[in-house]
This record gives sequence, structure tokens and C-alpha cells, in this order.
Amino acid sequence: MKIKKDAQFYRFAAYGFLKNLRFFDPFLILFFREMGLSFLEIGTLISVREIATNILELPTGFIADLYGRRMSMVLSMVSYLASFMVFYLFPNFFVYMIAMVAFAFGEAFRTGTHKAMILEYLRLNDMIDIKVDYYGATRAASQMGSAVNALIAAFLVFYSGSYRIVFLASVIPYLLNLVNLSTYPKNLDGELKTSQKSETFRAFFGIFKNRDSFRGVLNSSLYDAFFKVVQEYLQPILKAMALGLPVMVTLNPDQRTAVLVGTVYFIIYFATSYASKNAGNVSKKFGNEARALNYSYLLGAVLIIFSGLFQRLGIQLAAVAVFFLLFVLENFRRPVNISYISDTIDHKTMASGLSVESQLKTLLMAILAPVIGFLADRLGVGLALILAGLLMAALFFLVSLRSAGRKGS
Repeated sequence: MKIKKDAQFYRFAAYGFLKNLRFFDPFLILFFREMGLSFLEIGTLISVREIATNILELPTGFIADLYGRRMSMVLSMVSYLASFMVFYLFPNFFVYMIAMVAFAFGEAFRTGTHKAMILEYLRLNDMIDIKVDYYGATRAASQMGSAVNALIAAFLVFYSGSYRIVFLASVIPYLLNLVNLSTYPKNLDGELKTSQKSETFRAFFGIFKNRDSFRGVLNSSLYDAFFKVVQEYLQPILKAMALGLPVMVTLNPDQRTAVLVGTVYFIIYFATSYASKNAGNVSKKFGNEARALNYSYLLGAVLIIFSGLFQRLGIQLAAVAVFFLLFVLENFRRPVNISYISDTIDHKTMASGLSVESQLKTLLMAILAPVIGFLADRLGVGLALILAGLLMAALFFLVSLRSAGRKGS
């Protein structure tokens, strides 16, 4: 479906593109190792980030709904920038904890809020019927940002010989995004004001009373939690491939890893950009969003099982191909998930509702990550992924969806 690409659409797209220029993403663990941290210290930092994000998501979602989504997004960018500078300037484990909390503030202020602004814009302009196509198009720009991010990050690591530079470089796109967000119109803040707090809380807790909205949130959170945890196992597979390929033998191990990681992630995110852009068309082929989400959930579980099977058999190229399909599937699902949830949540508390979805995902990740990591240590990565996929499939009965019901019903 053709969408209206006005000035605000390009602001939304620019936000997603710039937000995903986080040059440290493909090399975060390697950066910490370069700074002399043990794997236990790295795990502790990640735990601090996830716990802080989980605690902060709900109150920051309420702030967005009650006091303005634009301010929430500006505070998000400022928090990210503070985090980047601390990581770059102060190579110390305990100071990194402060940086992780600042990063968590950025995540919490951002998550759900920008999606709510897009949905508010569509509602105000009578375009809510094309929300899958519209959100998919803006998400396509985000994924293209991730593709470009992979190449730039690889270039920075390759030529600087250090992972530290990626944090300083990330400051530039986030400053540009801060300027971009300042141009958003005031009417995207939403309708609620401080005097309407009781209405906000009633609408928020109504999410848990509505079967469709609760299952929609749970379906999205559970799938994304499995995906976010499992996707991290692609990096060690790629590193092993880089060191085992009979090419680039004149380069040092870090340079070989940078080249392969950058290339593979560029291809993946280029494809996921296309998947997001065409999510609406694919969804229509299933007849309705609920059916599309149900089938794609089960397909995701099957792909995770096969990724583990191929890894266990030592067929690394096939495992990478399965991960490629997982990334594409995730970016087909995400716009459809947001659309389904928006059909069951009051638009006035959309930021709070989407923050609940993200908070639940973070909590599930905090549970799944150590469990899958423990299984990987004891049984090997391949068998751990197989068991993760089987668990995900077994939980389908909790998240199966029907066609979206009426808001607040």
C-alpha cells in the first residue's frame, strides 16, 4: 500500500536511521575485553543495564504519557550521549556501571514512546488503517541504518586497531538525532496532562484485563526475548568462521573478524530493511494479523531449533543462513505486532502500553539469557539453541492470538 511520505515521515525515518548508528553494537563484548574486563564483569554490567532498564521503563512510560513524548525522547538522547562519553573517557569497571545506568535511562525513555508518536500521528491524520505499512516503512529506515552501521563500525575497528573509537563515533549521529527530534510537532505529545493521572492508571491497568491486549503484549515480548538472546550467538559463530576461512590470512584476527562481521551484518540488515517495508503485504497474505503472528512465532521456534542443529553438526554456514532468516522474520513480525497491540490499547496510554511490552521483554531476557548461557556452558551452544527453540514452541499455548478485539473491551 502506498503511504504518504511527507516531512514528518522523513523525520520518523531519520530518527530510526540515526538511532541505529550505534557503532559499538557488533563489537561490544570485544570492547570490554580490550579494556581488560573479565567475562564475569561483562555479565555483571549487562545485568546492571537490564535491571535498570526494567525498573525505569514503566515510570518513564508514564512520564511520556503525562508530560510529553517529545521531552521523553530528548531526555533519551541526552542519556545515551552521556553513556557514550563515559564509556570512551573512563576505562574503569565501576564507572562503566554508571554508564550502563545512563544507557538504561536512554532505553527506558525511548522504548514505546517513539512508536506511540508514530501511531498518534497516524490517528490525527486518519491513516490508522495503514499502520502496518507505515510503521514498516519507518522501521525499514532503521534497519538500513543498522546495515550502514555494520560497515562503518567495521571500518572504524579495522583502521583504528581499537574498539574504543566506536563509542566516540556514536556521539555524532545521536547529536543529529537530538536536533531531528526537536523539530517534531507538539501535537505528537499526546492528549494526557498531569491532571489526568487517574485516567491514565485506569487505562493502563485495563491492558491486563483485556485478553487481546495482554496476549498481544505477551506474544510480542516472549518472541522478542527469545530472539534477542539467541541472536547474540551469531557473533561467536562468525568469529570462528573468520578464523577458519582460508582468506585474508595476511590480516590479524581482529581485522579478519571485523571484515566478516561487518559484511554479514550489512547483508542481514539490508534484507531486514526490505522485510520491514513489506510487512503489510506479507501480513495480508495470512488473512489477518493474529494468524500472521501465530504462524511466524512457530516458524521462529523452528528456525532456532535448526540453528542449534546445524551448529551442533558443525555446519556453520547453514547456521548463519538460519540466523539470517531469523533476523528477516523478526523484522516482518515487529510492525505487525505493533499494529495488533495498537488495536487493543487506548491511544492515550500507548506509550505506557508499549513500555509494558518492552519491560516484559527485558524481564524475560533477564531470565532466558543466563539459562541459555548455562546450557551452552554445560551442553554446548548447539544443544542449548535446540532446547531454547523447543521451550519457545512449548510456550505457544500462552501467546496464541485471535483477531484483535475492540480497545478497552
